[in-house]
Amino acid sequence: MAVTTMDPEPARTPQPQASLSKGGSSLLPGGGLGAWLGPQGKHYACGSIAAFTNIVVTFPIQKVLFRQQLHGVLATEAVRQLQRDGLRNLYRGLLPPLLQKSTTVAIMFGLYEDFSRVLLDRAGNSGMPELATRSFAAALAGTTEAILTPFERVQTLLQDHRHHGRFNNTAHTFRTLLTEYGVRECYRGLVPVLLRNGPSNILFFGLRGPIKEQLPQATSRAGHMVNDFVCGGVLGAALGIMFYPLNVVKSRAQSQVGGAFRPCGEVLLTVWRERGGSLAMLFRGAHLNYHRSLLSWGIINATYELLLKVI
Repeated sequence: MAVTTMDPEPARTPQPQASLSKGGSSLLPGGGLGAWLGPQGKHYACGSIAAFTNIVVTFPIQKVLFRQQLHGVLATEAVRQLQRDGLRNLYRGLLPPLLQKSTTVAIMFGLYEDFSRVLLDRAGNSGMPELATRSFAAALAGTTEAILTPFERVQTLLQDHRHHGRFNNTAHTFRTLLTEYGVRECYRGLVPVLLRNGPSNILFFGLRGPIKEQLPQATSRAGHMVNDFVCGGVLGAALGIMFYPLNVVKSRAQSQVGGAFRPCGEVLLTVWRERGGSLAMLFRGAHLNYHRSLLSWGIINATYELLLKVI
């Protein structure tokens, strides 16, 4: 999660509601997919499918947001740019985030569960607070997600209209970066991704349990979906605003091809100066990011929890 883009008390990941299962088992005939995936594998599968659904729905919004982060333009101007690019380019660059997000969200949920289980077993009676153990598990999962930074890198280049004439598609972009610049170029922008992923994961997994507990008690499947959507959406939107400057730095760094790798602070200072030292200009696009994150993480959290109950 920059996305993308979580826990102040030892709240466990919400378990499937008993009312949505039959005798505590899967709703699928004979256990089906759930039995094949196993108790750990289903967290990876549910996370991946949830992210896939979200990306297909929200990709056009993400393109508008990206143009605002990169160029500091108003939303209306970003939309006009996309209109000039044409409908055939609207979903240009979809494959990298589709692959990246479906994999990273699978890692986010799956590894958080795996790391939590292993670390809690090892902690045993050592007196280590469960909050600290789960926070460490969330940070490890977020750090592991950063392995897939090259997909964010390629997405940035394909969405930047200045590179439309140079990069044709995902495969061509990867091939060009690797052959002309090497693997290191694919990881441009890694530092802001690491600074974003670990802390945002800690907050997400730490707060979604307590937030859901404050919502009205759900008595139906639809009620649980609404609560999960609200919980995930509120968290995603808040974290999106909190880590927005890091995403601006990441977008600026990853829009460059070749040349020196500049420190995060230097990139941020450059953007700050270019935008007249204005905090409002630095956060230009944040309002759209807020609504996109609200929708995206609402979809991801609600779909993930629903699939856990169904599988």
